Amino acid sequence: MTYAHDMPTPEKAVRTDAGLASELRLSVMRLRRRLAAERHPDNPLSMGQLALLGALYRNGDQSVGELAARERVQPPSMTRTINCLADGGYVERRSHPSDGRQVVVALTDEGRAVLLADRARRDEWLSRRLAGLSAEERDVLRRATPILQRLAEAD
Repeated sequence: MTYAHDMPTPEKAVRTDAGLASELRLSVMRLRRRLAAERHPDNPLSMGQLALLGALYRNGDQSVGELAARERVQPPSMTRTINCLADGGYVERRSHPSDGRQVVVALTDEGRAVLLADRARRDEWLSRRLAGLSAEERDVLRRATPILQRLAEAD
């Protein structure tokens, strides 16, 4: 029989890579859910649709294939998402500047406005939470942010 006092504490668990992976996964997923909950109630877009708008905002016009690869989904799934966003006026399709056979997807003014309003609302919530941390804790997060980014982008 295992008793509660025999179970590793979170402090002990993160001493191993497996324990760190488990605690980090849980923390990141909880934070993601909390940030998702901070979306504006009038925003009709899913988190996946907002991620697509964010990719276009950061990287400019892209083909369906480029967007699918970046978001790690199959091209038919990306096409469905783009069709939905185009129907709502958030993106538009344009001719590729150097290859007339290709189409690129571009962010519209409406798409940019919805994305930036959503980001501002969630950034405001997170800024309020960060303000409650010590300077040392905020410094740890500043140093961890590029590492988390690398983990997110790793193949």
